[in-house]
Amino acid sequence: MFSKSKINDSGKQTSESSSTPAPKTEAPKAAAPADYKPVAPKAKPPASVLSSDLHITGNIKTTGDIQIEGTVEGDIRAHLLTVGESATIRGELTADDVVINGRIIGRVRGLKVRLTSTAKVEGDIIHKTIAIESGAHFEGSVQRQEDPLSSAGKAAKPATPATSAPAPVDTPTGF
Repeated sequence: MFSKSKINDSGKQTSESSSTPAPKTEAPKAAAPADYKPVAPKAKPPASVLSSDLHITGNIKTTGDIQIEGTVEGDIRAHLLTVGESATIRGELTADDVVINGRIIGRVRGLKVRLTSTAKVEGDIIHKTIAIESGAHFEGSVQRQEDPLSSAGKAAKPATPATSAPAPVDTPTGF
């Protein structure tokens, strides 16, 4: 539609064509920022690292990746959770992928759980897939579930009705 010959042929055509390209020039400017913004969210941020000299008391929750080298007393929820060799965690771990190199005292829930040769786990592991390397120390039970992450919320809900149910059962037995 636009060519150099029309623009250079006469002054009238240049003035006519200059009014038409202005909207065309504005459209790419609007499209460029729209194209530019989606690129930034696609980049995956690096894992957050909690160093070995850090001691945290409280729960940690992230949708990203986290690597723990220090001590945590509380529950941790993440996408990818890596427990370093120097780390000690007292609490429940819940993540899509869990790699344990250090010490855990508590329950571990994950789609993929991996205990390396330096891992020390005291607690139950609920998983979809698990790998335990030779040399890993583990005391507890292992339970495979199709969706171990969603059952974390379901397990707490049935406990409330079950607690109220035994009261009527105990009353007739006492008579």
